[in-house]
Parts: sequence; structure tokens; C-alpha cells
Amino acid sequence: MNASLLQCEHSGATLTLWLNRPEVHNAFDEYLITALTEALRAADADSAVRVVVLAGRGKSFCAGGDLDWMRRMAGFSHEDNLRDAGALATMLATLAGLSKPTIARVHGAALAGGTGLVAACDIAIATPEARFGTTEVRLGLIPATISPYVIRAIGARAAQRYFLTGERFDAAQALQLGLLHEVCKTDTLDARVQALAEDLLAGAPQAQADCKHLVADVAGRSIDPALIDDTTTRIARARGSAEAREGIAAFFDKRAPDWRS
Repeated sequence: MNASLLQCEHSGATLTLWLNRPEVHNAFDEYLITALTEALRAADADSAVRVVVLAGRGKSFCAGGDLDWMRRMAGFSHEDNLRDAGALATMLATLAGLSKPTIARVHGAALAGGTGLVAACDIAIATPEARFGTTEVRLGLIPATISPYVIRAIGARAAQRYFLTGERFDAAQALQLGLLHEVCKTDTLDARVQALAEDLLAGAPQAQADCKHLVADVAGRSIDPALIDDTTTRIARARGSAEAREGIAAFFDKRAPDWRS
């Protein structure tokens, strides 16, 4: 991994991945995409990491695709573009599919692919000055690889508008749309992210991974006998788990469960 492009900062069980291209507002190219994918995979495999925070150095979170990278794309063959787009799609899927909870720490611009990164995280918190937008159409492109995550976050109707207009919107609108969970003052952003991380660390790791699968599998499904059977099986399995036995024992013993030690 190229440490100059992506900085990994450990604080206890929380890992912060800092996009580190401030001179281009953390716009990503093929090298940053590769570095972020590798770092996410390493974090997922590391039992010492319980929470992953995605953040950006400098004035912005992430301004989307690097302009030089996009200019080079114009000369790519179809096969080259498939490989390149596939790497971006893989990075987003790796982020969204991480077994650990993820937090987007957002400030400044979070445009195009930057909006996609925010949508792919489990929790997103931003400052009032943050700006969002799926601006691809203004370059003759489409927000294809980020679309599953943005549509999941804001819904198809809102996505129809913002994908077509490419207009930018502020943090208050992002909160209303569901892209953000919280907006806080700039000088309290790090404290709020830390507080959210502490809340996440209170949960059991396997239970949190199972919760992520639960949301993905249940969202949009009809409440029918098949879904009821599915959710019944899931809670029965969770009740019999070692985590549940430890969590319930710790509650009655008035002590912290072992995943907090």
C-alpha cells in the first residue's frame, strides 16, 4: 500500500483511513483505489480492528475522480475501461461489505465518487459546510458504480433528480435525504466521530456483522412467511452463540463483556 496516498491511524480498536491527496481534494485515481481496497481488506482480516473511519486530509473529504485519471480514460480501450471501472466497483463493494462497522467523517467536498464513498459507509456524519452531488452527467458520464449505494441511501426518486441534474446539495439536504445520519459543528466533528466509535465498540463484533447482513437481506422484502422464517432462524442462531452467552452473563454479573476488554 502507498502510505503517501492513504494514511492508517490506529486508536485502540478504531482504525482511521485518511485519504491523503489534499492537493487534489483527495480525488481518487487507480493508485488510491488500489491502496484503499488493500487497506480495507487488511482491516477486515485484522481482529484487533473493530471500527473503521474513512476521512480526508486537507479541505475536502473526496472530490470524486481525479481529472488527469479521467482524461487518460478517454484514450482507454473498452477492455481497459472495464478493468478500471471494475477496480472502482470492487473498492466500493469492499467498503460496503466490510464486516466491521464503518463511519464516514465528512467535511468539504464529497462529490461524485466521494458521495459514493459516503453512501457505502454504515454511518455518515458531516460538518454543515460539506457539499455533495452526483455530478457525473456534467462530464458526459454516469454515476454507475456508486449508484447501488447512493440509491440505497436516498431512494430511487431522489436519485432520479440528482443523477439527472448533477446539482450539488448541502449537508442539511443530505441529512434530509438520508445520505447523512448527523450534521455537527466543525469543531466537534472528531469528538462526535469518536463518540460514535465508542458506541460501536460496545456492540459484539459477530452480532454487528450479522446486523449488516440482516439489513442488506431484509430491506425491500415483503413481510411474508419466508421472511418471518428467515428472521426467526437468525435470532435463534444468535441466541445460541458464544457472544450472546457472554453478553447476557456480563449483564447479570454487572461487568463489561469480553469484547470490551
